[in-house]
Amino acid sequence: HQSKMDFFCKLGYSKQDICKVLENLGQEALEDDVLKELIRMGSKPQALENQAQPSQLKLVARGSCSTPPGLKWLGEDENDSSSSLRPIVIDGSNVAMSHGNKEVFSCWGIQLAVDWFRERGHTYIKVFVPLWRKEPPRQDNPIADQHILEELEKQSVLVYTPSRKVKGKRVVCYDDRYIVKVAYEKDGVIVSNDHYRDLQNENPEWKWFIEQRLLMYSFVSNRFMPPDDPLGRHGPTLSNFLSKKPVLPEKKWQPCPYGKKCTYGNKCKFYHPERQHQAQLSVADELRAKRKVPLALGKAEERCQCSP
Repeated sequence: HQSKMDFFCKLGYSKQDICKVLENLGQEALEDDVLKELIRMGSKPQALENQAQPSQLKLVARGSCSTPPGLKWLGEDENDSSSSLRPIVIDGSNVAMSHGNKEVFSCWGIQLAVDWFRERGHTYIKVFVPLWRKEPPRQDNPIADQHILEELEKQSVLVYTPSRKVKGKRVVCYDDRYIVKVAYEKDGVIVSNDHYRDLQNENPEWKWFIEQRLLMYSFVSNRFMPPDDPLGRHGPTLSNFLSKKPVLPEKKWQPCPYGKKCTYGNKCKFYHPERQHQAQLSVADELRAKRKVPLALGKAEERCQCSP
């Protein structure tokens, strides 16, 4: 009896269920019979019961403490709004000079643009500025609020394009190529009022990308304002332009002003609720169709009479 108890306990069955089965079948019952009876009773090993119950333990990121239940890691939820928004690449020099009325390199304009995209939920925002903008301002190149560049650099938002001095002359790398290249690789949006015509002629793939992904803007009383229709009146809205999965608006049909008296039929560009399940033919076409049907039936009857 004890050997059977130990055997089925190792399989994970409870002692109460084993004792009940042994009382019913007797102490000399075979192990196969006891196992069949346990299964018939619906008894399950503890390991299977633990698998059936939902686990209360939650995985925690390596090297971190337990996270609050309300927080989620980026990329964990497929419906996360940040994952559906396009990356943003900002032409820092263009934005700063536009905010400074093309006279002063205004770093506050860059901050306004970054804050606008952050409020929309964009997580990938990069600003490109030439490295020589770190130097102290001069009369021919005035800079306002230069400390903002340092703050954005600490936040890993600002990226300096390389530059150096050779024999007293400044050698500057072309920052526009950085902007277009990164935006193209990330399948993002370029924020600039520059058309990058030289880069369009350089690469045909960049030409299409610049034409379709360039977001222009304006500053109105220290307010960053991109257009609601970035690609024109017949193009996508701003929200669709900045999202990876644009939401198409439902097509709204304008009802026909003539109603049932309309004679345009399928050529009518307006909506006819009474013609939903009918072939939208013009009145003349409907009369012709009705006339052809009896003629066709008469000819078929004549053929049947003539045939032996």
